[in-house]
Amino acid sequence: MQAEIITNGWNNNAAKIWIGVALGTAVGVGIALSRRKKSRWDTARDITKRVANRSGEFAEVSRELVDRVKTIYEESRKVVEDATELWARSRKLVGV
Repeated sequence: MQAEIITNGWNNNAAKIWIGVALGTAVGVGIALSRRKKSRWDTARDITKRVANRSGEFAEVSRELVDRVKTIYEESRKVVEDATELWARSRKLVGV
């Protein structure tokens, strides 16, 4: 009777240990698979998909950027015209 209790107690503990080992192994394998490096082609496909999904946003930002550059160009052109006029006036004042 005593040997039977000891054997059953050992089997329960052994089963618990093996279940713990199995769960630990499963978690470890899951983490390892989730953190593995992707191939270059997988990375390229992911980037292409992200860019394709945001093409509308890129178009809008590009349009805004072009508008800003256009404004900067026009303002710069006005500054150059004013500088040219000031240069001509100053030459007349100096008598050159």
